[in-house]
Amino acid sequence: MSDQLPPVPALETPLRLGEIGLTNFAPYLMNRIMGRYNASLRDEMVGLGLTTPKMRALAVLSVIEGPLIRELAVYSVVEQSTLSRALDQLATEGLIRRETDAVDSRATRIFITEAGRAAFETLWPHMSEAHARMFRGVSAEEQRAFVGTLQKMLTNIRKHEI
Repeated sequence: MSDQLPPVPALETPLRLGEIGLTNFAPYLMNRIMGRYNASLRDEMVGLGLTTPKMRALAVLSVIEGPLIRELAVYSVVEQSTLSRALDQLATEGLIRRETDAVDSRATRIFITEAGRAAFETLWPHMSEAHARMFRGVSAEEQRAFVGTLQKMLTNIRKHEI
């Protein structure tokens, strides 16, 4: 049995955005949700000297040990050029360290430092609270189904194997 999803049949004439409506268009809703989520954390991030790219990098590094920079860019959903600037700042602030990859001396792995972990752990309760606020009134079963749907969607559109 194949794990592939059946293809979605194409409409003869695709609906226009005005016919779908913004409040029924998933990419619009996802952007609004993430915009509000990031905005809700802004004050705490600023207090810690963090930006959204820096926060995302620390969040990933708090759970993934020593990814390559290109992997970190994918996981943190930050353009590599923007991530490179954020990593320079995080390194200067002592929140991350870089190490040359043992297999490919041209590649660099990124590690969170104890100071970086402490900064992230200070921010985490606010991230967790914002997450809980998003799911207020949504049952655990609905949350699992929603996350499962998001995982399938990511598989459908992803460019990278990670």
